[in-house]
Amino acid sequence: MAGAHRLLMVVNNPAFIMSHRLPIIQAARTAGYDVHLATMDGPAVAPLRALGFTHHVVPMNRSGRNPVKEIYTVYSLWRLFRRLRPAIVHTVTIKPVLYGGIAARLARVPGFVAAISGLGFVFTGAGFKARSLRVVATLLYRVALGHGNSRIIFQNPDDSRLMQKFGAVRESQVVMIRGSGVDMQAWPIEPEPPGPPVALMVSRLLKDKGVEEFVEAARLSQTHPLGVQWKIAGSLDPGNPASISPETLAQWRAEGVVTFLGECDNIAGQYAQSHIAVLASYREGLPKSLIEAAASGRAVVTTDVPGCRDAIVPNETGLLVPVQDAPALAAAVQRLAENKVLRQAMGQAGRRFAERVFDIREVQRLHLETYAVLLARKRHTQPKRIEPRLPESE
Repeated sequence: MAGAHRLLMVVNNPAFIMSHRLPIIQAARTAGYDVHLATMDGPAVAPLRALGFTHHVVPMNRSGRNPVKEIYTVYSLWRLFRRLRPAIVHTVTIKPVLYGGIAARLARVPGFVAAISGLGFVFTGAGFKARSLRVVATLLYRVALGHGNSRIIFQNPDDSRLMQKFGAVRESQVVMIRGSGVDMQAWPIEPEPPGPPVALMVSRLLKDKGVEEFVEAARLSQTHPLGVQWKIAGSLDPGNPASISPETLAQWRAEGVVTFLGECDNIAGQYAQSHIAVLASYREGLPKSLIEAAASGRAVVTTDVPGCRDAIVPNETGLLVPVQDAPALAAAVQRLAENKVLRQAMGQAGRRFAERVFDIREVQRLHLETYAVLLARKRHTQPKRIEPRLPESE
């Protein structure tokens, strides 16, 4: 694409681009960008190439336990940036943000965007291990996000404030974009199905997604007179240390209090067959499942933690419960199961909220605006050289 500004998006898993970032890169291409993608190899590479995007395979290991391989990933990104000479590098998920940010500064890429989709144990834990890891993580983030012409996209204000508190991000870098967006036309509101109320949680089977609390809440609801059904759409994630074990999943299946649907392609259809959307996560950036639940017109029960509480209007589109509190989760689901009028009013309010805040067109506009700002500044601002400094003591 002669004369076009080159945009390179770096993500760990190509499937994540298909599920969470495809409308963004499509909008960028429509706007005239020469869009390139860099990810590890995987089945989703073929459909991305079939859509006409140029894809580059980058060695990237999810576990991160081999320092030599991690350094090689940084080197591979640096080499790719030097060869492609993109005007903007846009990194998404933790490793691409850290390694891509360092490589972008070394390669003197003119513009850099990092999408911070959530913070976990390292920045929120209170123990010695968390504090020790926080020192290292803060240093890495300061180096990776220290580009002189950059924007850092956050999905909720809590994460932004926390990263600024630890000196990893400057206020002038912050852009707030609430989630990955949703195509409202692809998520029509369907009437509730007949039969017992169905509480649906769309999530990978991870401990920090609150799967154990969801199962316990289902146990506590077994004697409920309405016969509430509890279902999870999602699969195990063996590469994640927080994944539920296959043995535990087999025990839960045998117990039978929760129906495990596995990984589902048609989430809109699953919400259409449910009455209440649930997410019991410990912390999120801004969960796509709750955005899609709102678009589907379903009332939500979720935890009062960053990300989750930002995806609803409390007591208007859904109910908040304390994190890791299965009895409270069960009580909130039962309350909505018993009150059809309240449940449907919340679902309708959720749809209006989604149209106002989460529409994919607004998300696309904000991304293109962010790119345009960096392009406008690149002639006047040279990327800073890497000058790491140790985190200040807490």
